[in-house]
Amino acid sequence: MERPNILFFCTDQQRFDTIGALGNPHVKTPRIDEFVEEGTAFTQAYCQSPICTPSRSSFMTGLYPSRVHNTRNGNDTFPADAPPLISKLLADVGYVCGNIGKFHLTSSAKRTELRLENDGYSYWKFSHAPRDDWETGHDYGDWVREQGGDLDAMRKRPERVDPELHQTKWAKDCCIEFIEQNADQSWFLTVNIYDPHPPLIPPKVYADQFDLEEMPGSHNKETDRGTQEALEAVDFQAKYSSPEELSGKQEQALYYAMIKQIDDHFGHLMDFLEASGQKKNTLVIFTSDHGEMLGDHGLLWKGCRFYEGLVRVPLIFSLPGRVRTNQVADGLVELLDLSATVLDYAGVEIPDYFQGRTLRPILEGQSPGDSFRDSVRCEYFNALDKFFTGKEGSFATMYRDRRYKLCIYHNLALGELYDLREDPWEHENLWDSSDHQQLKDELIFKSFNQHVMLSTDVGSPRIAPY
Repeated sequence: MERPNILFFCTDQQRFDTIGALGNPHVKTPRIDEFVEEGTAFTQAYCQSPICTPSRSSFMTGLYPSRVHNTRNGNDTFPADAPPLISKLLADVGYVCGNIGKFHLTSSAKRTELRLENDGYSYWKFSHAPRDDWETGHDYGDWVREQGGDLDAMRKRPERVDPELHQTKWAKDCCIEFIEQNADQSWFLTVNIYDPHPPLIPPKVYADQFDLEEMPGSHNKETDRGTQEALEAVDFQAKYSSPEELSGKQEQALYYAMIKQIDDHFGHLMDFLEASGQKKNTLVIFTSDHGEMLGDHGLLWKGCRFYEGLVRVPLIFSLPGRVRTNQVADGLVELLDLSATVLDYAGVEIPDYFQGRTLRPILEGQSPGDSFRDSVRCEYFNALDKFFTGKEGSFATMYRDRRYKLCIYHNLALGELYDLREDPWEHENLWDSSDHQQLKDELIFKSFNQHVMLSTDVGSPRIAPY
C-alpha cells in the first residue's frame, strides 16, 4: 500500500472543547467541523505536559518528558542522548521533511540556534512567536517587513495585526509552498502556529464576530476557592480569581476569534490539498501541544495544574479511504500515541523504546474506539521559570483512569482527587474526603507504579545474562 504524505497541524494552547462538531455551539469552526466528519476524532486525548517544550519533546520522540530528560521551557540544549525525532526517522526512510512556525525543543531565547543537529528537516521556516524581537532567524518577521508591515506596531493597534500579514496566514502560505515543491515525493510537514496562545489579540475583523455577552463563561465556582488557595504555592502564571472577578466571557470571545482565524486557514489548506490532487494520499492530523485554563477554576493561562481544559486537547485524523469517517472515539489516548501512529502509517518500525502505541487499528475500524488505554499520565517537573510564576519550581504528576483523576504536587505534599463521572469539571476536590481515603491510597499506588515503569531509564540494552 502506498505510504501517505503526512501533514501534522499543531496549534498552541488550544483546549479540547473548542470545536463545534464536538459539542461547542459558541465557537465557529465550520472547516474543522468538516474535517471531523471526514475522519476520526479522539475526544479523550491528553498531552504529556501542560507546558510547551516538554509536551513537544514528548510527541516528537515518543517518550514521556522525564524519559527524554527535557521537562522544562527555557532549556539550554536538547539532550544529546535523546532518541531521534520522528522527523529524523521519517527522513531516514525517504520522506522529505519540513517545519513551519514553532519548534521549541530548546529555549527560544537562543534565537538562531533553535534547530537540532539531526532533526531530519530540509525545509525550515521559523517563527517562535508573532513578535518582532528576533534580529535574525525569524522568517515570519522578515516576511512581514518585506510586505512593508511593522509587527510590533500592528499588535498595539485597535484593529490588531492585518489578517493578510498574520502569522497563521503566513504559515498556511508556507505549507502550500512546501507541498508544491515536493509534490512528486513523500513528505512530512509539521506546522506549528502560535495561536490561540495568549496574548488574546485576534485581528478586529475576527474579534467582531464574537459577542462576549453570548459566551457561556468559564467553569469557575465558589468551591474552587479553597482548592486554589491551598495550591497557592504551586507554580502557575496567574493567581486565583473568584467567579465574580473572572467570568471568562471576554477571554472566551477573544480566544474563539483566534480559533476562527485558524479554522479559515486550515480550510484553505485543505482546499489546496484537494485541488492539487494530494488530499487522497495525505494523512492529516490536527492537534495542540496543550490547553488553556480560560478562567476555569479562577485561573488563566497555564502552569502546574492538570485540569481538563489544560491537559486535554483536540486530536483528529483523516486519510481518505483508510481512516474511518465521522468516527468519534472516546477511549483514553495520549499524544505519544500520535507519534507511534505517524511511524506506523509511514512504514517505519516503531522502536522498542517507544512509549506511544499506534492508533491505526481504531482509525481503520479494526478495534473499538471506546477503550485504548487504562490510564493516562501528565508531568510537570520545574517546567516554568520563576520569571512567569514567582515560584522556585514545582514537581507534580497526573494519573487519570476512566473515572478518577489524581494529581500529586510531590515537593509540597499537596494533591487533588476528582471523580470525573460525577464531577466532570473538577470542582469537588476529594483529596481530604474521609470517604475517599482508601481510593486515594489505591490511586497513589497505581500512579507510583506507573511512574517507575514509564519514567525510569534502565540504561543500555542487555546483551548477555551475566
